[in-house]
Amino acid sequence: MSQHHQHHHQEESHACHCHEHHEEGHHHEHHHHHEHEHGGIKKQLTLIIVSTLLLLVAIFIEKRCDLPIWQQLLIYLVPYLLIGHETLREAAEGIIAGDIFNEHFLMSVATIGALAIGFLPGAETEFPEAVFVMLFFQVGELFEGYAEGKSRESIAHLMDIRPDEAHVERSGQIESVSPETVAVGETMVVKPGEKVPLDGVIIVGRSSLNTVALTGESAPRDVEEGDEIISGCINLTGLLKIRTTKCFGDSTVSKILELVEHANENKSKSETFITRFARVYTPIVVFAALALAIVPPLFSGAFTSQFPTWLYRALMFLIVSCPCALVISVPLTFFGGIGGASRQGILIKGANYMDVLSKVSTVVFDKTGTLTHGQFVVEAVHPDSCDEHHLLHLAAHVEHFSNHPIGQALRQAFPEEATDGCVVSDVEEIAGKGIRARVGNDIVCVGNTKMMDLVGARWHDCHHVGTIIHVSINGEYAGHIVINDAIKSDSLSAIESLKTLGVERVVMLTGDREHVAAHVANQLHIDEFHSELLPTEKATHVERLLSGHHAEGGYLAFVGDGINDAPVLALSDVGIAMGGLGSDAAIEASDVVIMDDSPTKVSSAIQIARRTLRIAWENVVFAIGVKVAVLLLAVFGLGTLWMAVFADVGVTVLAVLNAMRALRVSH
Repeated sequence: MSQHHQHHHQEESHACHCHEHHEEGHHHEHHHHHEHEHGGIKKQLTLIIVSTLLLLVAIFIEKRCDLPIWQQLLIYLVPYLLIGHETLREAAEGIIAGDIFNEHFLMSVATIGALAIGFLPGAETEFPEAVFVMLFFQVGELFEGYAEGKSRESIAHLMDIRPDEAHVERSGQIESVSPETVAVGETMVVKPGEKVPLDGVIIVGRSSLNTVALTGESAPRDVEEGDEIISGCINLTGLLKIRTTKCFGDSTVSKILELVEHANENKSKSETFITRFARVYTPIVVFAALALAIVPPLFSGAFTSQFPTWLYRALMFLIVSCPCALVISVPLTFFGGIGGASRQGILIKGANYMDVLSKVSTVVFDKTGTLTHGQFVVEAVHPDSCDEHHLLHLAAHVEHFSNHPIGQALRQAFPEEATDGCVVSDVEEIAGKGIRARVGNDIVCVGNTKMMDLVGARWHDCHHVGTIIHVSINGEYAGHIVINDAIKSDSLSAIESLKTLGVERVVMLTGDREHVAAHVANQLHIDEFHSELLPTEKATHVERLLSGHHAEGGYLAFVGDGINDAPVLALSDVGIAMGGLGSDAAIEASDVVIMDDSPTKVSSAIQIARRTLRIAWENVVFAIGVKVAVLLLAVFGLGTLWMAVFADVGVTVLAVLNAMRALRVSH
């Protein structure tokens, strides 16, 4: 591009450039996030190993040398602060933010208690225990982080739905430029098979557009001069010249990507299981310990002499009630659940989504590409004046050169067409009507009812739902072929299994036409459906369903695969994307990705999540049960030290073994 031209376009496309930088920034951010995650796990592992070694050194020094208590404390503080500084900081931040009773606070109180207890008269030191508890906590966090990182890694990065280049006419030449640099009012050239880079109006040419990624409508849209065209569609048949009406930053694709980014921000992320548990457990333990330290000495009458004994018991209580077993086994359970699911081709991006999945009460499906294949197949052949074979044979020959999805469906239904030696000549495409060609000695027309009217063939309609392709031979009506977007073989069983699991409502949202949507909803026993929706209208429907839900306490899952589904996937409580054919934006915006596009995996994901949560709860009940029993015995003076050790270490081992069950996923 010449210097002069460059200068001329710079000002006009300023707004677009801003957007470009924003987008680029977003991509870099993404990349850093990924690297940061990898680094985080390595760093955590290094900290755990170093702290463990330092703890062993401290124990060795304590056993060998007869050190005063404060010197012992200093030796143990090194590994304690190394492994626990993050937890202590989080606890302090929680207190400042007013969110006091989180898991970090619980760990901090119990471990500081263990460090302090040795300074009471006649008390044993518990320094190693304090460091052990922190170590356990970090090991648990490591497992969880690793499982989520693994699952994210398997999910391809936000590959671009943005077109990479635009072909623009500038001073009589066609130049390939980045879409961001195209100004409003310039003329773009889009060849068949290319993506439309920016929104605009067609000034020359006719074609069919594949809009499935944007609107979810499976039938191609015919367009001609004067029609508006949106970015992200794929041009199928004719060469188009388009005058741009919006710059890149304002075009449809950018708007959708932006919608996704913002929807993610306002989506209330479910908290992880352990955080929710700590909210209830921590205040109970802390207040019980305080009561144990203060109440009995008050009633004994001799407060000053009794206080140290009860303070010792209260700290002991804190140490025993510290949920070591949970802190390691609960994250391990989720690690197992996420791992087991990914072996079945279900990638769950985080432990918190497991929680949401287990409580899903409404599932909203997109139609095209989710419940249906998203590509056309011949469903029925209704001949009038010839047999089925001949009708298909003629239609497939006429559509031989067409790269329209309907032509492809006809060719697939009659594969012998390529080898039967039939001669096709004088092929002529009549825009908006169909194709006329000479097959052997006959003039065959294949198209819609307008085509039949044009050649004077007396057509009749079909009782089937779908796209009806009429065929005439030498002006005589020969019959019609029904083409449809086929429903996936497991869609019905997918919906039935969801209902068996107790999902209350199954809803279908689609950009497709009303009668097609009604037909699919009827065949699959779907509770409610809404058709002919634009991406923004889908979001409105989901918002309506969500507001009703959150009032009732249930969760909503959305299952989709197209670019048009990305905002809704990001908006719903848990977004499930079909990863096999799904668009990149949808995979990025979702929380769960199903790798093989099979809708039955939605109920599998819910089952895995429920089982994982059940195992987590078993561990919670078991660990707390044993601890309560030991504590009661201790209060009555019946508890022995080995019981306390079992309540901690033994329970942890058993809970970990139970957590490993989550890895096994029954098929």
